[in-house]
Amino acid sequence: MSKKNFLYLYIVVSLLWIFGTDFLLTFVDSQSTMLFLQKLKGILYVCFTSILIYVLIVRKEEFETVTEEKKQLKTLINSMVDFVNFKDGNGRWLEANEAGLKLFQLDGVDFRGKKDSELAKYTDFYHDALMYCETSDKEAWKAKEVTRCLEYIPLPNGEIRTIDTIKVPNFNDDGSRHSLVVIGRDITEHLNTEKDLSMTKQQYQSLFENNPDMVYVLDLDGNVVNVNRQFEKITGYSADEFNGKRIVSLVTEEFQELLRENLLNSILQGKSTTKETKIIKKDGSISDISCTTFPMMLDGEIVGVIGYGRDITAIKETEAMLRKAEKLSVAGELAASVAHEIRNPLTSIRGFIQLMKSEETASNKAFHNILLDEIDRINDIVSELLLLAKPQELNYVKARVESIMSSVFGLLESQSNLYGVELNSKIIGTLPEIDCEPNQLKQLFINIIKNSIEAESTKVNITIKNTDNGFVQIIVKDNGCGIEKDRIKRLGEPFYSAKEKGTGLGLTVSYRIVQAHKGQIRYASEVNEGTEVEILLPVTID
Repeated sequence: MSKKNFLYLYIVVSLLWIFGTDFLLTFVDSQSTMLFLQKLKGILYVCFTSILIYVLIVRKEEFETVTEEKKQLKTLINSMVDFVNFKDGNGRWLEANEAGLKLFQLDGVDFRGKKDSELAKYTDFYHDALMYCETSDKEAWKAKEVTRCLEYIPLPNGEIRTIDTIKVPNFNDDGSRHSLVVIGRDITEHLNTEKDLSMTKQQYQSLFENNPDMVYVLDLDGNVVNVNRQFEKITGYSADEFNGKRIVSLVTEEFQELLRENLLNSILQGKSTTKETKIIKKDGSISDISCTTFPMMLDGEIVGVIGYGRDITAIKETEAMLRKAEKLSVAGELAASVAHEIRNPLTSIRGFIQLMKSEETASNKAFHNILLDEIDRINDIVSELLLLAKPQELNYVKARVESIMSSVFGLLESQSNLYGVELNSKIIGTLPEIDCEPNQLKQLFINIIKNSIEAESTKVNITIKNTDNGFVQIIVKDNGCGIEKDRIKRLGEPFYSAKEKGTGLGLTVSYRIVQAHKGQIRYASEVNEGTEVEILLPVTID
């Protein structure tokens, strides 16, 4: 009812009340009764009017409140970047915010009371999109609950915007449709960000897992949070076995303090450091590792440490071999330059001493023998020097190691008896013939066994057997004084010897012979417990 019609109704009712009640009072005979009824009529009219005025005031306040709330709601939805739309039970638009109108190019269109299909006529570009809205509305009404779906809205510039659409159907008490609230949020940037983050994460994960170096992530306490596959390959520990453990427990004791300092520098000073260290692998072996640690930053704060470890054991061994080869080369050059010059005068001196010996007397016989022994010793040293000179091409022949060793036993028997050392030989299984230069192998075995005899031993055991990987293994084990660990590293260096009159050339020559035969030689020793030398010689030399 309009305000004008309501006013007309009020006037008519009031006039009917006034004239109708006055007409009825004409039928009253008693004057006092008439006066009473007239006052009652006025009182009733005042009460009715008061009630009406009160109702109007209350309705006005409610209307003003609703108007204010509606205004606030409109301000709120217009401030939202999301598309907000209110529809009635028949799908007619009741309200929409500016974002929604702009999205569908309906700015300036009187949308209230119109359906999506009617509004589609106002925009050619979004005609199909608005028509689809009616279809999706029906699905929401049919579901009778909040529905959510992704809708793809094209833009005039060719972009496709992804809209996360939520539709909330409301029903009357009798189950009939009341209204539909539609909220659409543009999540295109969010999806793009998620896609970029996913790609970045995959790239990081790929770099982490497929890195040729071992990579480990630590928390601020130095505990392992994550490791890659290379970590397991190098150390032998899987992620499940080592996660949560302190990284310093992996390194040898001598390097633990150095590693702690590196971690502190990364955490406290935000610096990256690179140091070489040694780790103890799961199988107990030790490897040289080059470690680089740097701080892991998050929002400008250091939250942990990332470390890279590269196994440089092979590089270290190669460097040691190169240094040894360089020393051998130097020794070879030295030998080549002086050996022949020394041997020539030695030959003359020996000849004259032997000539003098033919006329010796009892008083100078001992001196002649000493001179000859010392000249022979010098000649042996010169022979060893000559072996260090530029290697000559070897003529490999098939020979048996046990036969060569038997010949060596015959040569060293007198020396072992002199030192009181028991020599034992044990051959396990059937040995094949190997490609070798027999005289050089004889020299090799003499040098090794002679060292064991002179090492304050009482027993030297030699074991020979065939291996499964194409080698013949010779193990020489004594129970002598042993060798310190720091000295084992230097064995084979020219002119390095612990013997009082030793030159160190014997082992140098031995290493050269093993190298020429493409074999391997390893030392294991404990002080006062003895030494074990393992020699591996290939059956066939390619």
